[in-house]
Amino acid sequence: MEPLLQHLLNGLLLGSTYSLLGIGLTLIFGLMNVVNFAHGEFYTLGAYVTFAGLTVASVSFVLAIPLTILAGMAVGAACERLLLRPLRAASIDTTMLVMIGLWIALQNAELLIWGGVAKSVPTPFSTQPVVVGPVSVAPLRLFVFAVSALLIAAAHLVLARTKLGKAMRATFQDRETAALMGVSIERIHTITFALGAGLAAAAGALLGPVFLVYPSMGDLAALKAFSVVILGGLGNFAGAAVGGLLLGVAEELGAGYVSSGYRDAIGFVIIVAMLLCRPSGLFARAERVG
Repeated sequence: MEPLLQHLLNGLLLGSTYSLLGIGLTLIFGLMNVVNFAHGEFYTLGAYVTFAGLTVASVSFVLAIPLTILAGMAVGAACERLLLRPLRAASIDTTMLVMIGLWIALQNAELLIWGGVAKSVPTPFSTQPVVVGPVSVAPLRLFVFAVSALLIAAAHLVLARTKLGKAMRATFQDRETAALMGVSIERIHTITFALGAGLAAAAGALLGPVFLVYPSMGDLAALKAFSVVILGGLGNFAGAAVGGLLLGVAEELGAGYVSSGYRDAIGFVIIVAMLLCRPSGLFARAERVG
């Protein structure tokens, strides 16, 4: 029983960051109908910006997180305005090709700037684990979980309780009517993409110190984000949040009881099973955002 509790705890802590990745991706798809293949590169960007803030600018670790989110949002907004806005009337195939090109460009830019050597992000947290009954957890992972939960709650409140969130949901439901009611569709698209990119950058900032930082780290993160979105239901906020937790727990249980070498494969096997049994996802519904 004790190993099971430890694996479940580790899965929930890891899954919280998967939820951030999935929420950012599902917002972009749900409101903009854009399959963001470059999502993993915003995750990588977040990890590198955090590394630069700590090692080059010497900012505190706590301050580096919001600065990274702002940087991710700024880059995301620029990409939306420069690349996606001119293609608003284009087919989804065209935007997919553009996002693949952005993915390649960002990854090579990171490789050019930082080189191919993996980097370790320094943190102020002790390596001594916190022991609570039969389970133990590193202080850094507790911090990661707390910040992830705070960001998920903040994103939910923005969507559910603010005027901006109502405008975003109205844009998804009927953009023509929303425009007639005074909603700036272009502004909503920019904010949505920026918010999704900022959440992905936050996940990179939080997981970068847990793992190593390298230019292609976003490839696997993007696959996990798509897995979370498929698991929870395309465009569903709550589904992405729960799907991330489920994927994290599944990976930890698979690594603990099968083999650590199959950690990532087990998650994707679950996704294949989900597509075969329930292609719309666990939490699919008519209103896909909120």
